[in-house]
Amino acid sequence: MTGIFRRAKEEADYDAGRSLQMLAEYDATETARMLLRAATASDDYDDYTELWKRHRLDLTIEALVIRPQWKELFTDEERGIALKRLASFDYVL
Repeated sequence: MTGIFRRAKEEADYDAGRSLQMLAEYDATETARMLLRAATASDDYDDYTELWKRHRLDLTIEALVIRPQWKELFTDEERGIALKRLASFDYVL
């Protein structure tokens, strides 16, 4: 996850400070789960909205969660939330 936050800074000029703070307190999987539990993508954190504005949803936690290599870490429900959010913002997989 730190890699995706680093890329957001380097490639989209976005500092994911709040999510980085969460990552310092919790492990990567729990941080992702907490962000997914927010009622909407922007309720609990601004990363999603800010990256959407920059046309970089590929750098969101949602995009990370749906990657095949992380499938075993997340439930079908969590992956479904991520897919639904991405689709609602017209993200093409």
